[in-house]
Amino acid sequence: MFEDFKKFETTIAGRPFVTEVGKMAQLAGGSCLVRYGETEILCTVTMSAKPREGVDYFPLSVDFEEKLYSVGRIPGSFQRREGRASEKATLAGRLIDRPMRPLFPDDMRNDVSAVATVMSVDPDCPPDMTAMVGISIATAISEIPWNGPLSGVCVGLVDGEFVINPTAEQSELSEMAVTVASTADLVAMIEATANEVDDQTMFDGIMFGHEENKKIIEYINTIKEAVGKEKIDFPSNDPDPGMYEAIKDFCIDDVRLALDTDDKRIRDERLMPVYEAVHAKFDEVYPDQAFKIDECMDLIQKHVVRRWLIEEGKRVDGRGIDEIRPLNAEVDLLSRVHGSGMFTRGQTQVLTITTLGTISDAQKLDGIDDQESKHYMHHYNFPSYSVGETRPSRGPGRREIGHGALAEKALIPVLPSVEGFPYAIRLVSEVLSSNGSTSQGAVCGSTLSLMAAGVPIKSPVAGISCGLITQDESDDFMTMVDIQGLEDFYGDMDFKVAGSKDGITAIQMDLKIDGLTPAIIKEALEKTHKARLEILDVMLATIPQPREELSKYAPKMLSTKIPVEKISDVIGKQGKVIQKITAECNCKVDVEDDGSIFISAMDLEDAERALLMINTIAMDPEVGSIYKGVVTRLMDFGAFVEIAPGKEGLVHISHLDVKRTEKVNDVVDVGDEIIVKVREIDEQGRLNLSRRDALIEVEGLKPENTVSDAPRRRPSGQHNNRRNFNRDGGNRPPRKDN
Repeated sequence: MFEDFKKFETTIAGRPFVTEVGKMAQLAGGSCLVRYGETEILCTVTMSAKPREGVDYFPLSVDFEEKLYSVGRIPGSFQRREGRASEKATLAGRLIDRPMRPLFPDDMRNDVSAVATVMSVDPDCPPDMTAMVGISIATAISEIPWNGPLSGVCVGLVDGEFVINPTAEQSELSEMAVTVASTADLVAMIEATANEVDDQTMFDGIMFGHEENKKIIEYINTIKEAVGKEKIDFPSNDPDPGMYEAIKDFCIDDVRLALDTDDKRIRDERLMPVYEAVHAKFDEVYPDQAFKIDECMDLIQKHVVRRWLIEEGKRVDGRGIDEIRPLNAEVDLLSRVHGSGMFTRGQTQVLTITTLGTISDAQKLDGIDDQESKHYMHHYNFPSYSVGETRPSRGPGRREIGHGALAEKALIPVLPSVEGFPYAIRLVSEVLSSNGSTSQGAVCGSTLSLMAAGVPIKSPVAGISCGLITQDESDDFMTMVDIQGLEDFYGDMDFKVAGSKDGITAIQMDLKIDGLTPAIIKEALEKTHKARLEILDVMLATIPQPREELSKYAPKMLSTKIPVEKISDVIGKQGKVIQKITAECNCKVDVEDDGSIFISAMDLEDAERALLMINTIAMDPEVGSIYKGVVTRLMDFGAFVEIAPGKEGLVHISHLDVKRTEKVNDVVDVGDEIIVKVREIDEQGRLNLSRRDALIEVEGLKPENTVSDAPRRRPSGQHNNRRNFNRDGGNRPPRKDN
């Protein structure tokens, strides 16, 4: 039945990698099932028969579809089926899209759809890297024009050694996770997170991944030669060369004049009449081709910007090649938030707000990996007004999710542990103005906001981008730091690096060309290192270190860890004990399965009181310990005091005060809060407490003539008619004489 079925095998990082072609999804332009260990992904790619009309870009979509059956899990949604792509699935799709896109012809306008359907997941074989290789194979063997193949691996650093596609256990120990995508000759994409790794180690790791990719590409080429289809021709959608030259001759001087400013608003205002003049002259010459005329205008602007940079070393705003735009850092812009920081670099401005919450505020995850929640979240918003447009807000798109994730990864290595700082942390970066590298502005704003909020980060982190211009016919290139929007749009690279003074924490590289040489990567790392140190100096002049105290509006958090077998005691039957603690102390208590307990309250004193109650329940009271308790019952012989829900003891009348007590209610009443000291724990585990001893020890009071613990001798001939009570207040039967 499957006459064209073929199987191809290799190994990646010592684990079997198998590609099956000709059995599944045969109506797609290219398809394969790839198996890496027990990770199995169906990869398909399909192209539309006709180009899309009226678009000036290549319409590529890459979807990474997480199927929860792949990990034996039923979706937690109400409908119990997969819905909108998760954040991780969106990021995996972008990870594959970014290195693939530049390898398609610039002038192709046919829709191309690539889909990676995750069907089985082995935790030791990363599905995103498996999908990248699988989609590359599917595209390479299809009829779709593409300048591939490419390959991708993840590089870890474990015990000083580089590791390809680290296992789940190795990932826990790794100092970095660097995704490297390559063609046979060039590095096509880099995305990294690292624990402040130095530039040279990062460079060596990238090159290590590149060498591994070369081996995988040889394997892909073997499959392509065996089952690959012949690539088809497509109609070019580039503007007619005659049209381009005519428009260029007409307006290039006006375009140069319009672009020569450091203000994006002025540039847009100057370009508007140029566009109007061009359309007035050429719309009749080239009827029904208005969008082609606009494409020509874009190409002319690109020509001007690139010629200035390459031939004159001139940037559109007059800066030096390695000069950063004016910087400004501020904190505490908003009154009642837990922390706020605003970072401005030229016309790029980002305001980041920190919110601290309880551990239960952590985000719950329902994906194909083992991570069930995360306590640190970074959300990035890019409203239309930030670029002077009027587009309505429709929630975060793939770009917003990607930029937020990049800023999130940049800060993770310097955040305190949950054990040391028991809070859920949410950062929101509001892009107020955008003219180049807002994601790195969000990194800087996040650092300012976290320090203003009093989050004890290990090191401040800053981010900056590096651009690239290459020559079409030579190996010459030039790089420049702090690219603005025009240089990003018409340049060849956006190389974003975030880090502290000690090392790199995150990288994201986007390209418009096939790839980078080692020399370009090394220079970009060197330039961004110097630039981020300059930015950090400006930030630290505003706030040199995290504040020692949290905002008065932030919840105060305490934590403890109790034996697992004591969890039920703290929660109580039907939750009554923990409900009583939260009500009495005006707090919130989160109990984890491992015995970790997190207490939050607006008043630190309330949190401390709840902590004492919980520790009293979980850790059996010891003789000599002092507690604050509530009087629950009065008896003639003393008062019962609850030092924690379910933990009650007796204060004998002789231990109620430092002076003699005639009646119990002369000293205390039901509902009173008093301090007591544990003086004895009897054989049945009952507590004998002393208010007198606590007052002497805590408040320094001196004892007066108090009632003795020893029985008083009766006068001769006096009968003992005193009634006997047990500790619960009931009558005790009279003792029988032998």
